[in-house]
Amino acid sequence: MSSPVSTDLLKEPSARALIAGDLEAVFLPRHGMLGASFRHSGVEMLRRVEDLDAAAAKGSTAGIPFLHPWANRLAEPQYLAAGREVILDSSSPLLHLDAHGLPMHGVPWSLLSWEVTEAKQDFLTARLEWSRSDLLAVFPFRHRVELLATLHPDGLTLETTLVASADGPVPVSFGFHPYFGIPELPRAQWRLELPAMRKLLLDGSGIPNGQEEPFGGFDAQLGGVGFDDGFALMEERTVFSVAGGGRRISMEMLEGYSHAQIFAPKDQNYIALEPMTAPTSALTSGRGLRFVPSGEQFRAVFRIRVEGVGHE
Repeated sequence: MSSPVSTDLLKEPSARALIAGDLEAVFLPRHGMLGASFRHSGVEMLRRVEDLDAAAAKGSTAGIPFLHPWANRLAEPQYLAAGREVILDSSSPLLHLDAHGLPMHGVPWSLLSWEVTEAKQDFLTARLEWSRSDLLAVFPFRHRVELLATLHPDGLTLETTLVASADGPVPVSFGFHPYFGIPELPRAQWRLELPAMRKLLLDGSGIPNGQEEPFGGFDAQLGGVGFDDGFALMEERTVFSVAGGGRRISMEMLEGYSHAQIFAPKDQNYIALEPMTAPTSALTSGRGLRFVPSGEQFRAVFRIRVEGVGHE
């Protein structure tokens, strides 16, 4: 069996569990609406959830975190978007910096408290009002984010809606960073399937340089192969999957996502299949950056499907 989740955060009264068939998911509305657990027949499918308290303290990603107002890193601690220039304070407690000192993954999940608006056995809706002065110092665009999590017997669907205020437009560059693992099977034996895409060429800090090259897809056991790569999707409805040990976990981008990051370090027993609404550092480059006009909304949907398959 996989390692159990051991964290006080899961014991909080605000934690919400969803159940459908053999699946159970747990979300933490008071802590970024983090997807803290996703179990199939009692076995954990998520990774980096063994100590959520430590991850929260460090500002690290874990489970299924929502990354907002940008996914991945920015090329520098300043950006110009929708006519507004922002200079970020690198000492701000609302920022998490990578090894190069670059702002990473927006405001850490543990610092964003969501309000639950409806909850039942198999679905949960919550909203985040982006109106506090400290949040606006990081991203000066008033808006509301609504997240609907629906659990079906075969998978979990996450629908995110960004609603711009009358002060719009609002840049869109959020994403998710789900960590998955195949229980009781070495990483080298996991079978990864990726479709044909356009691979983004990166500089030494992991920032796209504006060039792309063809990527013909991947369909093989991971073996000793590692990934930390960004891609532009060829089609809005795109499926990635990792399989082994009688299970397949599929990440299905259904609507609104234009890019993805694949993160599978050779020395770690997890893989992240990350849906993104814009390429890395779109706020600084403007490449692939979309905007929500005043009073309008943007919707993005993905589904995580878990199914039993023949042993490989």
